[in-house]
Amino acid sequence: MKLTDLPTGRKARVSKIVLESTGLETKLREVGFSEGDEVEMLAHGPFGGRTLAVRLNRSIIALRGAEAAMIEVEEIS
Repeated sequence: MKLTDLPTGRKARVSKIVLESTGLETKLREVGFSEGDEVEMLAHGPFGGRTLAVRLNRSIIALRGAEAAMIEVEEIS
């Protein structure tokens, strides 16, 4: 599933980063996203969830929906 599909309050593990631009991949990796990391969805923004807030490695990260859609995750039960 894509990170954008993760329900609020649920945790998942990053399984893959699928990007069309290497510049964006570099940005996401610099922020801390990498395969195997645990993320928790904190909030979907207003207006159709165009912005998201996630907890990643004890930091809170805000992402655009288009960026989060490029991150594939597996939900942790």
